[in-house]
Amino acid sequence: MTDRLQALRTFVRVARRGSLSRAGRELGLSQPSVSRILATLEREVGASLLSRTTRAVVLTEAGEDYLARVEPVLAALEEADFAARGAGELRGVLRLAMSSSFGVREVIPRLPKFLDRHGALRIELGISDARQDLVTEGMDVALRLGLAVDASFRARKLASAPRLLAASRLYLRRAGTPACPADLAGHSVIMGPGGDRPHAWTFRKDGQERSIKVEGRVMTAVNEGATAAAVAGLGITRTSVWGCRAELRRGDLMAVMTDWALEPVELYAVFPAGRAPAPAARAFVEYFASEIGAEDA
Repeated sequence: MTDRLQALRTFVRVARRGSLSRAGRELGLSQPSVSRILATLEREVGASLLSRTTRAVVLTEAGEDYLARVEPVLAALEEADFAARGAGELRGVLRLAMSSSFGVREVIPRLPKFLDRHGALRIELGISDARQDLVTEGMDVALRLGLAVDASFRARKLASAPRLLAASRLYLRRAGTPACPADLAGHSVIMGPGGDRPHAWTFRKDGQERSIKVEGRVMTAVNEGATAAAVAGLGITRTSVWGCRAELRRGDLMAVMTDWALEPVELYAVFPAGRAPAPAARAFVEYFASEIGAEDA
């Protein structure tokens, strides 16, 4: 049974990665070993599950059906093992997807405490500013700002953070401090990630809403670039507290127009479709929600 479980786990990893070598590296197996395991599995099943080409490994029609049936079984076994241990011990590998800025600033600093609680658990960080495909990449959970996912995915809101305008003291001394949305017309604006197109920022104050069209001299799709540009004195950027917390605390950036509210940024945990969340993923989400919620409360 142990050999069969290893074969099923190997098959799932190869199917999700599309590569024998990549799956082998993650499982600690050589590529020939992965090939032998899959060949034995296909022989026992009596069907070809994977089609191997010079560039990739893809599922056959039988393989797609087999994968859909096997993944829930493996998830159920993992859940049963977790429940049987009884003490909340987590094992194996937890695969987390996140953007680079949020991961470096808010997730990684909170990992030591979580890992101290679960000494047998390992974590694989999928850090990318591109939106990862959780199923293809084999991720257990993604931490995403804003919610733009397929309806079949499970999502849970964890927290929200104020969005704000920020600039360096150098820039504000040179260009002045805006007091209202209309003042932004005379300022250099840094266009960062997170819905800055079309180029209009909407503010609320005293129950009224006001939108102002902004034109950026500096544009970037990465929060770290926008924050660094603001620190360098290139203009005013719009970001969340999560995107510039350290710079605000050090005084490298100053929040401006604080009496004008912007739409907050919401953080979600997104689980891949087609299978129940892994125990480690559930435990991490509970932990992270309590940690970030306590600091941002």
